[in-house]
Amino acid sequence: MSMFLDTAKIKVKAGNGGDGMVAFRREKYVPNGGPWGGDGGRGGNVVFVVDEGLRTLMDFRYNRHFKADSGEKGMTKGMHGRGAEDLRVRVPQGTTVRDAETGKVLTDLIEHGQEFIVAHGGRGGRGNIRFATPKNPAPEISENGEPGQERELQLELKILADVGLVGFPSVGKSTLLSVITSAKPKIGAYHFTTIVPNLGMVRTQSGESFAVADLPGLIEGASQGVGLGTQFLRHIERTRVILHIIDMSASEGRDPYEDYLAINKELESYNLRLMERPQIIVANKMDMPESQENLEEFKKN
Repeated sequence: MSMFLDTAKIKVKAGNGGDGMVAFRREKYVPNGGPWGGDGGRGGNVVFVVDEGLRTLMDFRYNRHFKADSGEKGMTKGMHGRGAEDLRVRVPQGTTVRDAETGKVLTDLIEHGQEFIVAHGGRGGRGNIRFATPKNPAPEISENGEPGQERELQLELKILADVGLVGFPSVGKSTLLSVITSAKPKIGAYHFTTIVPNLGMVRTQSGESFAVADLPGLIEGASQGVGLGTQFLRHIERTRVILHIIDMSASEGRDPYEDYLAINKELESYNLRLMERPQIIVANKMDMPESQENLEEFKKN
């Protein structure tokens, strides 16, 4: 099973601007040549680009430093230094970029091909040809290039799915996903079989399709970090519909309606807006004894 990485901390450094040049014309028959130093080139930006082919932040696990090239220095004969190419870094759809120091969200990268400059390159310095005036026709000054922006970023991946499966551990979320899609999640008769989100595509008879995410089981206190808690609650934020799976057989000794209330309480505690999402209740394990009676009782509540 490939490791799922949904958070990463990286450092980015844009390129410095090139220094301007101090130079003078040295030509035959031109005894008092004026200034001839060109400007420095712009430093490269660090640009994040959304690539729909990526599914995790695994690329950022081993490569945590990204540095763009600096601009060229100014040259003689008034020639400008060449600006550096931008450093383009591919990120998966659903990546939220935060400033690690302030915690401020810089951008949400959702659409394929979407771009965002996370660090701006420095401006090139001016050469002495720019400082010539009637009072000072031969200036011996130039500017240094500005330093490129440097920052530490926190990346957070939130799965983009139309439907999110939620519920207590071992209520049958992975089994349902394996039946309605071609996904092959790990299935076992123990808690927290699912430790990474699983994605599958459902294709309808009309030819339409939608994505379903099987999220690790929630338990009471998940919104405060208990169990797998907030590590995966964040993925529910991006789903359009919540499919709430409930074990109607009460095989774990819990009351189905209490399960329903407990999971919704955790969703509400994590993000109140999750309660605005359409929620479909799925009664599972209906072939078990007492399931029908429990369902009738559930409907009364």
